[in-house]
Amino acid sequence: MSTGGEKGSATTKTPADFLKSIRGRPVVVKLNSGVDYRGILACLDGYMNIAMEQTEEYVNGQLKNKYGDAFIRGNNVLYISTSKRTLAEGA
Repeated sequence: MSTGGEKGSATTKTPADFLKSIRGRPVVVKLNSGVDYRGILACLDGYMNIAMEQTEEYVNGQLKNKYGDAFIRGNNVLYISTSKRTLAEGA
């Protein structure tokens, strides 16, 4: 609970810092329904509305659809995670 040591601390990261740092990178977005969307995070807003590119839809771990661009309403999002797309792409 010290107040003096927080300024300039490189280890303190907020969720907003994390979200800014992953823009343009591969992510997994899990919805409340259990469906996963994997793609490149294009942008998001304060309501967690998400725009993605090169999006793939996975249901029960199986690829169901591929979309060029996708928009996900924020109230459906359970979590956002960074992803290693090399496994999905077969590289």
